[in-house]
Amino acid sequence: MAERSFRAELVGSFSKGAEGNPTVAMIEAAFRHHGLNWRYINCEVEPDNLGDAVKGARAMGWRGFNCSIPHKVAVIPHLDGLGESAAIIGAVNCAVARDGKFIGENTDGKGFLTSLRAVTDPAGRSVVMFGAGGAARAIGVELALAGARSITVVNRSPERGAPLVDLLNGKTKAKAELVIWNGTYAIPSGTGIVVNATSIGLGNGHVPLDIDVASLRPGMVVCDVIVDPPDTRFLRDAKARGCTVVDGLGMLVNQGVIGLKYWTGLDVDPASMRQALVEIFGR
Repeated sequence: MAERSFRAELVGSFSKGAEGNPTVAMIEAAFRHHGLNWRYINCEVEPDNLGDAVKGARAMGWRGFNCSIPHKVAVIPHLDGLGESAAIIGAVNCAVARDGKFIGENTDGKGFLTSLRAVTDPAGRSVVMFGAGGAARAIGVELALAGARSITVVNRSPERGAPLVDLLNGKTKAKAELVIWNGTYAIPSGTGIVVNATSIGLGNGHVPLDIDVASLRPGMVVCDVIVDPPDTRFLRDAKARGCTVVDGLGMLVNQGVIGLKYWTGLDVDPASMRQALVEIFGR
């Protein structure tokens, strides 16, 4: 009788701190739901050891890994290639083993886009996006590649906002502009999609964005990347104004779904993954 193999396929996360823990719960929930003999391992990796960590993943035959801040850019020289949006964004949060090579992808924006498309198609729409950090960069690129007509980046710092606007104008077909956020911002009429891609509201669901709430209008789709808590003040204000809202849990779950598709080839059920996050963050 042939000997049965109990070897588990391995994927993991290279993080600094506890950032990967919710992802561990979410991904492991999907493995259990689908009866997969896979394991997701969160590894704390100091920046100076990142190259060795990637070599270790190769040596152990990992099918891929996630990267969190501060490794999303630094990992690129240790990979063998980049997907289209990861190359434009200039950051990687998901590496995939393909034909013996690690290829860097970015599922941050893709996860957001999948959530958004459940309620609206961004093609031809005007977008207002708050923030210009890593999440905003990924979301902005994916919205532009999906056909958004215009993207207004609202950010307090021109030093961070201008490079993102230049990237969108230079590498995509969307028209991007920067608005410096130095007071209460009124969302222009005609805006179809509004995105909070800042950390405002993280850990405190009562903190408002400095916007004119009356400028939120029925018909707008309002999105927040915050997952802790998912029911942010921004989304509550938008819902009260008759907007359609999209919370950060959907973005995180869909990142996981896309990453699992890259690694396993399977279309996994997102419900079990979202439930794992609900148990952590509520909603």
